[in-house]
Amino acid sequence: MDARRRPTSGNPIHSRKVKALEDENTQKPSDALPLHIYLTNALCFTVFFWVVYFLLSRWREKIRTSAPLHVVTLSEIAAIVALFASFIYLLGFFGIDFVQSLILRPPTDMWAVDDEEEEPAEQILLKEDARKSPCGQALDCSLTAPPLSRPIVSSSKAVGPIVLPSPKPKVVEEISFPAITTTATLGEEDEEIIKSVVAGTTPSYSLESKLGDCKRAAAIRREALQRITGKSLSGLPLEGFDYESILGQCCEMPVGYVQIPVGIAGPLLLDGKEVSVPMATTEGCLVASTNRGCKAIHISGGATSVVLRDGMTRAPVVRFGTAKRAAQLKFYLEDSANFETLSTVFNKSSRFGRLQSIRCAIAGKNLYIRFCCGTGDAMGMNMVSKGVQNVLDFLQNDFPDMDVIGVSGNFCSDKKPAAVNWIEGRGKSVACEAIIKGDVVKKVLKTNVEALVELNMLKNLTGSALAGALGGFNAHASNIVTAIYIATGQDPAQNVESSHCITMMEAVNDGQDLHVSVTMPSIEVGTVGGGTQLASQSACLNLLGVKGASKKTPGANSRVLASIVAGAVLAGELSLMSAIAAGQLVKSHMKYNRANKDAAVSKPSN
Repeated sequence: MDARRRPTSGNPIHSRKVKALEDENTQKPSDALPLHIYLTNALCFTVFFWVVYFLLSRWREKIRTSAPLHVVTLSEIAAIVALFASFIYLLGFFGIDFVQSLILRPPTDMWAVDDEEEEPAEQILLKEDARKSPCGQALDCSLTAPPLSRPIVSSSKAVGPIVLPSPKPKVVEEISFPAITTTATLGEEDEEIIKSVVAGTTPSYSLESKLGDCKRAAAIRREALQRITGKSLSGLPLEGFDYESILGQCCEMPVGYVQIPVGIAGPLLLDGKEVSVPMATTEGCLVASTNRGCKAIHISGGATSVVLRDGMTRAPVVRFGTAKRAAQLKFYLEDSANFETLSTVFNKSSRFGRLQSIRCAIAGKNLYIRFCCGTGDAMGMNMVSKGVQNVLDFLQNDFPDMDVIGVSGNFCSDKKPAAVNWIEGRGKSVACEAIIKGDVVKKVLKTNVEALVELNMLKNLTGSALAGALGGFNAHASNIVTAIYIATGQDPAQNVESSHCITMMEAVNDGQDLHVSVTMPSIEVGTVGGGTQLASQSACLNLLGVKGASKKTPGANSRVLASIVAGAVLAGELSLMSAIAAGQLVKSHMKYNRANKDAAVSKPSN
């Protein structure tokens, strides 16, 4: 142990000796500079923040005007000198010994103590930070833990009283540590229920309704699962989650929750507003790459977007005795004279669901009816399904021979790649574009306009056509879509059709600048319902300014969210394509997307 950090409170004589040395040799902060300490602090703080603001303003102006950064004026030199001087003092402000050691170095024996006069071991341990594990969501990370009335229980074992060595007679000290748990403490009554679940006499899915406590039900189900499978779930968190919030709407039979890190890309300048885009992902380089694209777009003046269509679809399949009879219903549904009646029937189950169109397709005597309706700020699958059921019940009166096979016949089409979504759209159809200046392409994206245009044609267009791609005329739209969907509580499975995207790049302004656009016909998002009401996802929606339903214009928040998704995809496409064009893709992933420990393990030995 370093002598200068050794506690001295254990011996009164020793404490007085060190106190005398401190009074004699310790320099006061005001001794370092001739000014009064308060004036000095205020002056240095002011100088530091002022020169930082001045330099950032100057350098930002140089970037905008493409002026060389290494050419500095006299005022900039003076600002840099003042920055270093104030920074050094501020280091001293938070640790004055550093500054004073450069001016008045204290005697080397100032903190010297006798090695034989050490403090009792238990006093040293009691002054150490009790936190021996990283803080988790279920931990109290305060330095002083609340006293526990019983031994500490963790997911693996209980820690009893700790015996600390001391030169005095042995004394048993019980130290209060924060409880590190991945499972809840279960009582005798819970033990009986666990045995019942393991034996199969109590269904696992009925625990919430029987106990009336969702967290307790999850803990019991988790323990029963571990006993049945013989596998530990100690790494899966249980504490720190509101299980009441998912009951009946998000996830059934929970045993914990999975942690996914959320990164921020941006600010993305879209339609004149700056937005910071949350992305939940475990893929390295994804957020950093999207962030670089956002920077290029921002410097070039921002991106613009337009929502082309907004309508969720559901397509039931019905069957008749003959194809002719199926065709009669098709003609009836597609007759404009009947649309008002059908829309009235469809709309009666929702305040926001409004029927927009009906399109039919026949396969023999089977009829597929594709309903499209507006859904406000909800993603709208349940809303449109209710409206469809209303219409089917209504049609049964005039077509009693109609056999409803299923409320969904895959002509919708949900969570599957389908040409009908690519051509007609589903959810929000959005186009987003930006013009990237040639200098930005060179300095930020490290490539050139001609190379990007050629790569986009050969990769995103020609290569995708050769592969028979369906809506996949892009570099990695699904990466960005999925990350934003997880962060904002959307249905991640709908990234299948939501990632339909065609990326276009073209040289403009006599070949000096780059016009880049993405067109995404089926972005399926909502800002109410489903996972959007969970605390973490709700926070991400709030960050984007689209939390909940729009009070002024129904559907406005969900349309803005769809535009943000398209804008982020635009940034991601721009950055990845530039990395490929510049030959940086493999290098960046090797540098940032591989853990050092994995690289060390895989490195061949000599």
